[in-house]
Amino acid sequence: MKTLWHGGVIYTMAVEGETAEAVLVSSGKIEKIGTYEELKGSADQEINLEGKVIYPGFVDSHMHMIGHGEKLLRVDLSKIDSSEEMKNQLIRSTANLAEGDWFIGEGWNENNFPDRKIFHRTELDEISRSPMMLKRVCRHAVLANSRALDLAGITKDTPDPEGGVIVRDNDGEPTGYLLDAAQDLVSGQIPEVSINYLTNALKTSVEDLLSLGLTGAHTEDMGYYGDYSRPLQAFKNVIGGDIKFRAHLLRAHSVFEKMIESAEYDEPFIDPGAIKIFADGSIGGKTALLSKPYNDDPSTSGVAIHSDEELKQLVAMARRHGEAVAIHVIGDLGMEKALDAIEAHPVPKGKRDRLIHAMVVREDLVERMQKIDVALDVQPSFTTSDFPWVIERLGEERIKWAYAWKSLLAKGLICAGGSDAPIEEVNPLLGIYAAVTRRKPYETHEGYMPQEKLSRFEAIQLYTSGSAAAICKEHERGRIVEGFDADFSIYDRDLFEGLPEQVLEAQVEMTVVAGEVMYQRN
Repeated sequence: MKTLWHGGVIYTMAVEGETAEAVLVSSGKIEKIGTYEELKGSADQEINLEGKVIYPGFVDSHMHMIGHGEKLLRVDLSKIDSSEEMKNQLIRSTANLAEGDWFIGEGWNENNFPDRKIFHRTELDEISRSPMMLKRVCRHAVLANSRALDLAGITKDTPDPEGGVIVRDNDGEPTGYLLDAAQDLVSGQIPEVSINYLTNALKTSVEDLLSLGLTGAHTEDMGYYGDYSRPLQAFKNVIGGDIKFRAHLLRAHSVFEKMIESAEYDEPFIDPGAIKIFADGSIGGKTALLSKPYNDDPSTSGVAIHSDEELKQLVAMARRHGEAVAIHVIGDLGMEKALDAIEAHPVPKGKRDRLIHAMVVREDLVERMQKIDVALDVQPSFTTSDFPWVIERLGEERIKWAYAWKSLLAKGLICAGGSDAPIEEVNPLLGIYAAVTRRKPYETHEGYMPQEKLSRFEAIQLYTSGSAAAICKEHERGRIVEGFDADFSIYDRDLFEGLPEQVLEAQVEMTVVAGEVMYQRN
């Protein structure tokens, strides 16, 4: 079946401003581009866009697909903007909780509260005696009540685990605030969810992603939810039959070799990716690893998740299997240590390493990145979530090379765009808007660090050719070019025209994966 798409504006994204009149699609690929008159004789069917606008399929380059589904199904704390409101929400949400059942909340952020309050375990105890775990928005910290700490065996005498911190009060007692690896002590006590639960969460996620114009995502779910086979089975249950979506799976270092030995995928819709490694934590939780102490807390410079030697060993493990690495690096010292490990064990030909977040860098680190084959996974919406408080956390001098997407692109580095959902909202239009304006929706100031604003073409490229290049598929995805995958994000308006706020108001008309309509607005 050959389908001719025509009657709208078709942006190829191969060259800024380039459009096509018609696109002929067959067997999931773009067969030919030309005029309607040239191509109509080759088509079995036609789809008249009636003025709608096509872009190459938008792909989120870094998110947690199952986690996004869980957020949609669970209590979402991310939009709460006061500690009093959070307390009231927790009281309401736990009112009918069966005794002994776990309560899990998603996305709280004390930086949204005027009092910057971080709840103490005893305050959570007053709300519920059932075990409670509340994930901070960055997912590098949790709050736990006393019942959850008891189940995890965390007491005054429990040492900090490697790569983590058990925050304590002046008497040395745990406060319930657990950073990075320390949160695993509590999360490990939560009963294992069923494959049916994972399947439901993932199906909820994929349906939402398709409705938002996303044709694919690079996702990190392997290494959570018990044995890797469980989330992998959920992906196979949801994707590839009636639902087509391109899920590129990063593989946590803890399960990587086991997956190398026995995992099977359903390509081209479910394919294996790089080994995922954490070098440090988050700026919000003060666990991102900085070369100098935090400006607003000189007692800490962050947390190294692995020793230098361990980090190099993990990169070496990937190389033994001919694989790339995807390293979470937020602080500049975290980046430095990641580059040390990559330079000691260079990436195999035909692969490309990824540095995820790359939020705080230095000029010398940029020069090192220019000499290796690496892509940077950036999250434009972090600029709207983290400013202005991040300025006091990093200080004026260090902020110059923070969230510096324009400067990184100007240095010739590959940048891909994502949301890190469920940490940020997954809608790619929010990311595009944030990259272009560097402010929250409908604010009127000139933007935070306005010199780092991207053009709309650069911003959309993050989610098209940028995401494709991050997984070495820049020659088959991310542009509307003959021979490329027929993945399209179709909107009711031209994202290159009008005020930036009009980008936010755009409606997804259709989402097309491998030439098939996977979502259509009613």
